[in-house]
Amino acid sequence: MKKPLDRFSIQAETYKNHRPHYPPDLYDEILQHVNHRQKCWDCGTGNGQVAAELSKHFEQVEATDISENQMKQAPQGDNINYSLQRAENTSFGENQFDLITVAQAVHWFDFDAFNQEVRRVGKNGGIISIWGYALLKVNDQIDELINEFDSDIVGPYWDVERRHIDSCYGTIPFSFEPIVSKKSFTIESHWNIEHLRGYFNSWSCVQNYIEQNEGESPVPALMERLKSVWPDHETKKITFPIFMKMGRIEK
Repeated sequence: MKKPLDRFSIQAETYKNHRPHYPPDLYDEILQHVNHRQKCWDCGTGNGQVAAELSKHFEQVEATDISENQMKQAPQGDNINYSLQRAENTSFGENQFDLITVAQAVHWFDFDAFNQEVRRVGKNGGIISIWGYALLKVNDQIDELINEFDSDIVGPYWDVERRHIDSCYGTIPFSFEPIVSKKSFTIESHWNIEHLRGYFNSWSCVQNYIEQNEGESPVPALMERLKSVWPDHETKKITFPIFMKMGRIEK
């Protein structure tokens, strides 16, 4: 099985404070396909953002991750159980879950092993939904600087798994009966320049860059370039395109 990768424990608090939140209509789209709402599993839960939302809709939520530091940032709930477990090899019994979700994390997994685990622990007729988001968009001037930073400055420091994000998960094997959504989804928010700085500092490639360049971060140089097009006092609309695969588990 593929060696597990933990790329977010170091910057767990930064990740929690500066990563975007998924829109309500994304959850609505997924939930309309779920037959029962007894138990769900949020896999690669990170700081528990998705688990907390699902806890409003399910009797019990199991939330797992390999990063203890990330889960320390997660909101608690009477019906949420967090546990330190690999996605591909859990302690859950068979036929447990009405819904299994993975948000911005499945590209780190061993795909074949994870798909087998989903079939084992998911109920017949249950739903599996995996999703992520592409590079943010602001406006033409800012996007050009961010795209250059992403491809030229930190591009060589992305883990190879990043290619699955670039392909909008088109390169990830998904062996479930597909459910095609007629809708498209985006994350929209309004950020100031400091929130943007925190977001870049949460990137795994930035941490890789720092590790390989004697502690030097590439983010300050980018922020200096952005000053000419994003004044300190301004907030701007940020948009992240969401991509998703959803399917029904058949046994």
